[in-house]
Amino acid sequence: MIEYPDADRLMAGELGIWLSEQAQVRELAIEKSNSRVFKAGLVLLPLAAFLWILAPIDFQAKFFLTLVAFGGTWVWTQGPKREARKQVKTGINEAIASALGLTYSHDCDGSEAFEKSRKFRLLPSYDRARFEDLWSGETAGHPFELHETHLEERRGSGKHRRWVTVFRGAILSVGFKQSFHGTTLLARDGQFSKLFGGAKDSVKLDGVVLDRADMVSPEFEDRYDVYTSDQTEARWMIHPEYIERLLAVEQAFGGRDSAVLFTGGKMVLALPGADLFESGSLDPAEDRIRIAETITQFARLADLALTLNRIRPGAAA
Repeated sequence: MIEYPDADRLMAGELGIWLSEQAQVRELAIEKSNSRVFKAGLVLLPLAAFLWILAPIDFQAKFFLTLVAFGGTWVWTQGPKREARKQVKTGINEAIASALGLTYSHDCDGSEAFEKSRKFRLLPSYDRARFEDLWSGETAGHPFELHETHLEERRGSGKHRRWVTVFRGAILSVGFKQSFHGTTLLARDGQFSKLFGGAKDSVKLDGVVLDRADMVSPEFEDRYDVYTSDQTEARWMIHPEYIERLLAVEQAFGGRDSAVLFTGGKMVLALPGADLFESGSLDPAEDRIRIAETITQFARLADLALTLNRIRPGAAA
Protein backbone atom coordinates (compact mmCIF):
# COMPACT_ATOMS: atom_id res chain seq x y z
CA MET A 1 0.00 0.00 0.00
CA ILE A 2 1.34 3.42 -0.94
CA GLU A 3 1.75 5.92 1.90
CA TYR A 4 0.95 9.33 0.51
CA PRO A 5 2.42 12.54 1.95
CA ASP A 6 0.34 14.78 4.21
CA ALA A 7 -0.26 18.37 3.09
CA ASP A 8 0.16 19.83 6.58
CA ARG A 9 3.41 17.98 7.11
CA LEU A 10 4.80 19.25 3.82
CA MET A 11 3.76 22.81 4.68
CA ALA A 12 5.50 22.52 8.05
CA GLY A 13 8.81 21.52 6.43
CA GLU A 14 11.12 22.87 3.75
CA LEU A 15 8.28 23.34 1.27
CA GLY A 16 6.47 25.72 3.63
CA ILE A 17 9.64 27.76 4.09
CA TRP A 18 10.20 27.93 0.34
CA LEU A 19 6.59 28.95 -0.32
CA SER A 20 6.82 31.77 2.21
CA GLU A 21 9.82 33.06 0.27
CA GLN A 22 7.75 32.96 -2.92
CA ALA A 23 5.11 35.33 -1.52
CA GLN A 24 7.08 38.40 -2.61
CA VAL A 25 7.79 36.85 -6.02
CA ARG A 26 4.07 36.41 -6.58
CA GLU A 27 3.30 39.98 -5.46
CA LEU A 28 5.89 41.36 -7.88
CA ALA A 29 4.45 39.24 -10.70
CA ILE A 30 0.96 40.68 -10.10
CA GLU A 31 2.35 44.22 -10.03
CA LYS A 32 4.30 43.66 -13.24
CA SER A 33 1.24 42.25 -15.03
CA ASN A 34 -0.90 45.18 -13.88
CA SER A 35 1.76 47.61 -15.10
CA ARG A 36 1.74 45.91 -18.51
CA VAL A 37 -2.05 46.18 -18.69
CA PHE A 38 -1.85 49.94 -18.05
CA LYS A 39 0.88 50.46 -20.67
CA ALA A 40 -0.96 48.33 -23.23
CA GLY A 41 -4.13 50.32 -22.66
CA LEU A 42 -2.33 53.59 -23.43
CA VAL A 43 -1.32 52.21 -26.81
CA LEU A 44 -4.22 49.96 -27.80
CA LEU A 45 -7.22 52.14 -26.98
CA PRO A 46 -6.24 55.04 -29.32
CA LEU A 47 -5.32 52.54 -32.04
CA ALA A 48 -8.65 50.75 -31.65
CA ALA A 49 -10.50 54.06 -31.87
CA PHE A 50 -8.66 54.95 -35.07
CA LEU A 51 -9.29 51.48 -36.53
CA TRP A 52 -13.05 51.51 -35.88
CA ILE A 53 -13.74 55.17 -36.66
CA LEU A 54 -11.34 56.19 -39.42
CA ALA A 55 -9.78 53.10 -41.02
CA PRO A 56 -11.34 52.44 -44.50
CA ILE A 57 -11.67 48.65 -44.12
CA ASP A 58 -14.69 46.38 -43.74
CA PHE A 59 -16.22 45.26 -40.44
CA GLN A 60 -14.90 41.69 -40.61
CA ALA A 61 -11.30 42.88 -41.05
CA LYS A 62 -11.67 45.37 -38.19
CA PHE A 63 -13.05 42.68 -35.92
CA PHE A 64 -10.27 40.24 -36.82
CA LEU A 65 -7.49 42.81 -36.27
CA THR A 66 -9.00 43.89 -32.96
CA LEU A 67 -9.27 40.29 -31.77
CA VAL A 68 -5.66 39.52 -32.69
CA ALA A 69 -4.33 42.71 -31.10
CA PHE A 70 -6.19 42.32 -27.82
CA GLY A 71 -5.53 38.57 -27.67
CA GLY A 72 -1.80 39.00 -28.16
CA THR A 73 -1.71 41.85 -25.66
CA TRP A 74 -3.51 39.76 -23.04
CA VAL A 75 -0.97 36.94 -23.43
CA TRP A 76 1.87 39.48 -23.00
CA THR A 77 0.36 41.21 -19.96
CA GLN A 78 -0.31 37.94 -18.13
CA GLY A 79 3.18 36.53 -18.77
CA PRO A 80 4.63 37.40 -15.31
CA LYS A 81 1.66 35.77 -13.57
CA ARG A 82 2.01 32.59 -15.64
CA GLU A 83 5.70 32.32 -14.83
CA ALA A 84 5.07 32.85 -11.11
CA ARG A 85 2.33 30.20 -11.04
CA LYS A 86 4.55 27.78 -12.94
CA GLN A 87 7.43 28.34 -10.51
CA VAL A 88 5.22 27.72 -7.47
CA LYS A 89 3.53 24.72 -9.07
CA THR A 90 6.87 23.14 -9.98
CA GLY A 91 8.23 23.62 -6.45
CA ILE A 92 5.13 22.09 -4.85
CA ASN A 93 4.93 19.12 -7.22
CA GLU A 94 8.66 18.41 -6.88
CA ALA A 95 8.20 18.26 -3.09
CA ILE A 96 5.24 15.88 -3.39
CA ALA A 97 7.15 13.68 -5.86
CA SER A 98 10.21 13.60 -3.60
CA ALA A 99 8.04 12.46 -0.68
CA LEU A 100 6.79 9.62 -2.90
CA GLY A 101 10.27 8.64 -4.09
CA LEU A 102 9.47 9.91 -7.60
CA THR A 103 10.80 12.65 -9.85
CA TYR A 104 8.68 15.44 -11.29
CA SER A 105 9.20 17.65 -14.32
CA HIS A 106 6.81 20.37 -15.43
CA ASP A 107 7.99 20.37 -19.05
CA CYS A 108 8.29 17.07 -20.88
CA ASP A 109 8.06 15.39 -24.27
CA GLY A 110 5.96 12.42 -25.29
CA SER A 111 6.56 9.03 -23.74
CA GLU A 112 6.62 5.35 -24.65
CA ALA A 113 3.17 5.08 -23.06
CA PHE A 114 1.90 7.89 -25.29
CA GLU A 115 3.24 6.12 -28.38
CA LYS A 116 1.50 2.90 -27.33
CA SER A 117 -1.71 4.87 -26.73
CA ARG A 118 -1.46 6.36 -30.21
CA LYS A 119 -0.66 3.09 -32.00
CA PHE A 120 -3.43 1.13 -30.25
CA ARG A 121 -6.01 3.92 -30.77
CA LEU A 122 -6.51 4.79 -27.11
CA LEU A 123 -6.44 8.39 -28.32
CA PRO A 124 -8.34 10.23 -31.07
CA SER A 125 -6.61 11.52 -34.20
CA TYR A 126 -4.90 14.88 -33.75
CA ASP A 127 -2.64 17.44 -35.44
CA ARG A 128 -0.86 18.96 -32.46
CA ALA A 129 0.25 17.51 -29.10
CA ARG A 130 1.50 19.14 -25.92
CA PHE A 131 2.73 17.48 -22.73
CA GLU A 132 3.44 18.54 -19.15
CA ASP A 133 3.56 17.34 -15.54
CA LEU A 134 5.69 14.20 -15.81
CA TRP A 135 5.83 11.99 -12.70
CA SER A 136 8.16 8.99 -12.99
CA GLY A 137 9.97 6.38 -10.94
CA GLU A 138 8.73 3.41 -8.94
CA THR A 139 5.49 3.17 -6.98
CA ALA A 140 5.03 0.23 -4.60
CA GLY A 141 7.88 -1.51 -6.40
CA HIS A 142 6.44 -1.06 -9.89
CA PRO A 143 7.80 1.15 -12.70
CA PHE A 144 5.44 4.10 -12.90
CA GLU A 145 5.00 7.02 -15.29
CA LEU A 146 2.27 9.62 -15.55
CA HIS A 147 1.93 12.81 -17.54
CA GLU A 148 -0.72 15.13 -18.88
CA THR A 149 -1.47 15.31 -22.59
CA HIS A 150 -3.34 17.92 -24.62
CA LEU A 151 -4.25 16.97 -28.19
CA GLU A 152 -5.73 19.37 -30.73
CA GLU A 153 -7.07 19.01 -34.25
CA ARG A 154 -7.16 21.73 -36.92
CA ARG A 155 -10.69 22.14 -38.22
CA GLY A 156 -12.54 24.44 -40.59
CA SER A 157 -11.19 26.28 -43.60
CA GLY A 158 -10.06 29.76 -44.54
CA LYS A 159 -10.82 32.36 -41.88
CA HIS A 160 -12.78 29.76 -39.94
CA ARG A 161 -9.82 27.45 -39.34
CA ARG A 162 -9.31 26.84 -35.63
CA TRP A 163 -7.69 24.50 -33.15
CA VAL A 164 -10.12 22.19 -31.34
CA THR A 165 -9.23 20.11 -28.27
CA VAL A 166 -9.90 16.41 -28.92
CA PHE A 167 -8.24 15.05 -25.77
CA ARG A 168 -7.03 16.52 -22.49
CA GLY A 169 -6.15 14.20 -19.67
CA ALA A 170 -3.64 11.77 -18.18
CA ILE A 171 -1.52 9.11 -19.84
CA LEU A 172 -0.41 6.61 -17.22
CA SER A 173 1.64 3.41 -17.33
CA VAL A 174 2.57 0.93 -14.63
CA GLY A 175 4.78 -2.12 -14.94
CA PHE A 176 4.00 -5.57 -13.56
CA LYS A 177 6.33 -8.23 -12.25
CA GLN A 178 5.17 -10.72 -14.86
CA SER A 179 4.59 -10.07 -18.54
CA PHE A 180 1.17 -10.67 -20.03
CA HIS A 181 0.87 -13.62 -22.42
CA GLY A 182 -1.15 -11.59 -24.89
CA THR A 183 -2.32 -8.06 -25.62
CA THR A 184 -5.69 -6.86 -24.34
CA LEU A 185 -7.39 -3.58 -25.18
CA LEU A 186 -10.34 -1.95 -23.41
CA ALA A 187 -11.61 0.27 -26.21
CA ARG A 188 -14.37 2.83 -25.98
CA ASP A 189 -17.79 1.35 -26.76
CA GLY A 190 -18.43 1.45 -30.50
CA GLN A 191 -14.95 2.70 -31.37
CA PHE A 192 -14.40 -0.12 -33.86
CA SER A 193 -17.77 -0.42 -35.59
CA LYS A 194 -18.87 -2.40 -38.61
CA LEU A 195 -20.20 -0.54 -41.63
CA PHE A 196 -23.81 -1.44 -40.79
CA GLY A 197 -23.54 -1.26 -37.00
CA GLY A 198 -22.20 -3.42 -34.21
CA ALA A 199 -18.64 -3.89 -33.02
CA LYS A 200 -16.05 -5.45 -35.31
CA ASP A 201 -15.12 -9.06 -34.57
CA SER A 202 -11.41 -8.31 -34.80
CA VAL A 203 -8.99 -5.41 -35.34
CA LYS A 204 -5.33 -5.17 -36.27
CA LEU A 205 -3.36 -2.56 -34.34
CA ASP A 206 0.41 -2.03 -34.40
CA GLY A 207 0.74 -5.36 -36.25
CA VAL A 208 -1.22 -7.31 -33.60
CA VAL A 209 -4.55 -9.01 -34.40
CA LEU A 210 -7.02 -8.66 -31.54
CA ASP A 211 -10.32 -10.56 -31.40
CA ARG A 212 -13.40 -9.28 -29.61
CA ALA A 213 -14.10 -10.84 -26.22
CA ASP A 214 -17.53 -11.01 -24.54
CA MET A 215 -17.57 -9.86 -20.91
CA VAL A 216 -20.12 -10.64 -18.22
CA SER A 217 -20.86 -7.21 -16.72
CA PRO A 218 -23.76 -5.34 -18.44
CA GLU A 219 -22.43 -1.98 -17.17
CA PHE A 220 -19.02 -2.83 -18.53
CA GLU A 221 -20.43 -3.86 -21.91
CA ASP A 222 -22.15 -0.47 -22.19
CA ARG A 223 -18.86 1.38 -21.73
CA TYR A 224 -16.15 -0.74 -23.35
CA ASP A 225 -15.43 -3.23 -26.10
CA VAL A 226 -12.68 -5.69 -25.24
CA TYR A 227 -10.25 -6.93 -27.88
CA THR A 228 -7.54 -9.42 -27.06
CA SER A 229 -5.03 -11.86 -28.48
CA ASP A 230 -5.58 -14.19 -25.48
CA GLN A 231 -9.23 -14.80 -24.56
CA THR A 232 -8.47 -16.75 -21.40
CA GLU A 233 -6.08 -14.14 -20.01
CA ALA A 234 -8.49 -11.31 -20.82
CA ARG A 235 -11.32 -12.90 -18.85
CA TRP A 236 -9.43 -13.15 -15.58
CA MET A 237 -7.54 -9.93 -16.16
CA ILE A 238 -10.59 -7.68 -16.46
CA HIS A 239 -11.71 -8.19 -12.87
CA PRO A 240 -14.96 -6.51 -11.66
CA GLU A 241 -13.06 -4.76 -8.85
CA TYR A 242 -10.74 -3.17 -11.39
CA ILE A 243 -13.61 -2.01 -13.60
CA GLU A 244 -15.44 -0.49 -10.62
CA ARG A 245 -12.30 1.43 -9.67
CA LEU A 246 -11.81 2.65 -13.23
CA LEU A 247 -15.39 3.94 -13.48
CA ALA A 248 -15.06 5.62 -10.06
CA VAL A 249 -11.85 7.38 -11.09
CA GLU A 250 -13.50 8.55 -14.34
CA GLN A 251 -16.30 10.07 -12.31
CA ALA A 252 -13.90 11.68 -9.83
CA PHE A 253 -12.04 13.48 -12.61
CA GLY A 254 -15.14 14.44 -14.56
CA GLY A 255 -14.01 12.37 -17.53
CA ARG A 256 -15.42 9.60 -19.67
CA ASP A 257 -14.31 7.41 -22.54
CA SER A 258 -11.11 6.19 -20.93
CA ALA A 259 -9.24 3.39 -22.68
CA VAL A 260 -6.78 0.81 -21.33
CA LEU A 261 -4.11 -1.37 -22.88
CA PHE A 262 -2.34 -4.39 -21.37
CA THR A 263 0.72 -5.46 -23.33
CA GLY A 264 4.15 -6.82 -22.54
CA GLY A 265 4.66 -6.12 -18.86
CA LYS A 266 2.74 -2.85 -18.68
CA MET A 267 -0.70 -1.39 -18.37
CA VAL A 268 -1.29 1.90 -20.23
CA LEU A 269 -4.28 4.09 -19.38
CA ALA A 270 -5.60 7.12 -21.29
CA LEU A 271 -7.96 9.01 -18.98
CA PRO A 272 -9.74 12.16 -20.24
CA GLY A 273 -10.54 14.71 -17.59
CA ALA A 274 -9.91 18.10 -16.10
CA ASP A 275 -6.54 19.85 -15.96
CA LEU A 276 -4.60 18.05 -13.22
CA PHE A 277 -1.89 18.91 -10.69
CA GLU A 278 -2.46 22.68 -10.88
CA SER A 279 -0.96 23.34 -7.46
CA GLY A 280 0.46 26.76 -8.36
CA SER A 281 -1.45 29.85 -7.24
CA LEU A 282 -0.78 33.57 -6.94
CA ASP A 283 -2.55 33.57 -3.56
CA PRO A 284 -0.40 32.05 -0.77
CA ALA A 285 -3.58 31.36 1.22
CA GLU A 286 -4.52 28.72 -1.37
CA ASP A 287 -1.25 26.76 -1.14
CA ARG A 288 -2.35 24.22 1.46
CA ILE A 289 -5.66 23.46 -0.34
CA ARG A 290 -3.97 23.06 -3.72
CA ILE A 291 -1.27 20.78 -2.27
CA ALA A 292 -3.96 18.54 -0.76
CA GLU A 293 -5.87 18.46 -4.07
CA THR A 294 -2.76 17.47 -6.02
CA ILE A 295 -1.95 14.68 -3.56
CA THR A 296 -5.53 13.38 -3.83
CA GLN A 297 -5.47 13.48 -7.64
CA PHE A 298 -2.19 11.62 -7.78
CA ALA A 299 -3.32 9.05 -5.18
CA ARG A 300 -6.48 8.18 -7.12
CA LEU A 301 -4.54 7.58 -10.32
CA ALA A 302 -1.72 5.64 -8.67
CA ASP A 303 -4.14 3.42 -6.73
CA LEU A 304 -6.05 2.67 -9.92
CA ALA A 305 -2.85 1.69 -11.71
CA LEU A 306 -1.89 -0.72 -8.94
CA THR A 307 -5.34 -2.25 -8.35
CA LEU A 308 -5.06 -4.87 -11.07
CA ASN A 309 -1.67 -6.04 -9.87
CA ARG A 310 -3.00 -6.47 -6.33
CA ILE A 311 -5.97 -8.59 -7.44
CA ARG A 312 -4.07 -10.53 -10.08
CA PRO A 313 -3.80 -14.22 -9.05
CA GLY A 314 -0.54 -14.88 -7.27
CA ALA A 315 0.50 -11.21 -7.27
CA ALA A 316 2.08 -9.63 -4.26
CA ALA A 317 0.46 -6.60 -2.68
